Parts: sequence; C-alpha cells; structure tokens
Amino acid sequence: MDSTPTGAGPLTVTLDARLSDRVPGYVLGLIAVPDVEVVKDVPTVTAQLTAAEDKLHAARLAKADVSALPAIAAWREAYRTVGVNPNRFPCAAESVLRRVAKSDRLPRINSLVDLCNAVSLDSHLPVASCDVGEIEGELDVRLAHGGETYLPLGTPDAPEQPEPGEVVYADGQGRAHSRRWNWRQGDVVKTDLGRRRILLTVESVHEGGRDDVERALSRLTDTFAELGVESGRPQVLDGSQPSGLLFGTSSAATLR
Repeated sequence: MDSTPTGAGPLTVTLDARLSDRVPGYVLGLIAVPDVEVVKDVPTVTAQLTAAEDKLHAARLAKADVSALPAIAAWREAYRTVGVNPNRFPCAAESVLRRVAKSDRLPRINSLVDLCNAVSLDSHLPVASCDVGEIEGELDVRLAHGGETYLPLGTPDAPEQPEPGEVVYADGQGRAHSRRWNWRQGDVVKTDLGRRRILLTVESVHEGGRDDVERALSRLTDTFAELGVESGRPQVLDGSQPSGLLFGTSSAATLR
C-alpha cells in the first residue's frame, strides 16, 4: 500500500494520426500527477460523487435517454466508426451513467477513482485515473496491431490480445492498457491505494467537446489544489496537436 512510484522521467502521449483521421473530433485531455498518496476516501470527493449521483437520479433518465445525451451519442457513433458495437461495449462514461440512472450508487473505490467518477457523471465524458508508474517513455492512443498484450482488470493472469485495428492505449513495450478505446481499463494501470504516479485522462468526440474537456480538467485541478495535491499543467491533444510531453519532478502529496 505504501509502494513508491517506479516510473521516472517524462512520458510522451501521442494520438495515432489514423485515429484522428477516422474520428476527427477526438480530443484527449491529460493531467500528470507525479507523486500522490491515494487514500481510501476523502470527504470532499465523496460529497462530489454523491451530489453527481443525486443529480442524475433526479433527472430520471431511461437507458435510451442516456444513449441520446449528445456526448454519449457521439461516442456511440465513434465506436461504430472504429468497428465496435456500442450496445455490447458502451464507452466508460455511458457505463457509469447507465448504472447510476437506474437509481444505483457507484461502488466507492478510492479517493482518486471516486473523483474521476464524479466528474464523469457530471460532464458525460470518460474520465480515468491511470497509474503509469510502470510505463516509461511513451504511451500512444492508437489502432492495435493485434500482437499487443492486455492484462484484464482484476484478472491479470488471463492475458488477451486486442483485435487488429482496435483502439487501445499502448506503451513502447507492446502492452495495451485498454480494450476497445475506453470500454475497459487494464490491470497494469489501475489506481490502487498508496503512492502513485498518475495520469488522468478526459476524452470527448462530440462537437464542442474541447470546451467540455477543458472544463472537466479545470474541475480536477481545482479539486487537487483545494486538497493540496500538486499536479502538472493540463494538456489537450487533438488532430492538430497530437503529442504532449508530461511529468517532471515533484514532491509527494496526499489526496485527503
């Protein structure tokens, strides 16, 4: 639980030009958190997640209503564009929205995952926390070659290979850290308790999505500032700015 982040040095995140050609509206927001102590729960974050759930419960959205939300409808079309059936494999944001819309509560995982879920519910965007302590050098959002190794979340002893052409987050070691874009996160990058090197991602594909991504990034950084957590300056990647360099030196902070 008290492990020290092992990744060191900068990380270059790059969008595959082929992906941007197929989904030209794709926008990826990034925040680097070099060294943070992730704890079980933080009252401020718990309150944000509960408020987001309550707001969604009050809206009384049916499953079809969730799918018709502009940001979600755009993701469903983007999934179809890259050969994924969104009815079988909904994007990460649609999954959490559907669950809460049924009057459920999301499981409380830890302070960082809960914060991402709160922002995702309010923004209708996929928001993820990725532990990149074992990733150095490069991380690409690209079309899979088909030879990458993906370790499923919770079952890393049952490796999979993404299908050729599938959108994945992949590192320079031939490992895929997601399946079907952002449908599922991999076990290597899951956020556990303890000291972590974290990369936060916020994604959109709808018209005007960049503004929504930037608002979500600002909310995340504002929360970090309120809690005394040091994070890097947010970066936004798209087809015109496909690559960004993240991470520098920082002292450890605690999300609490």
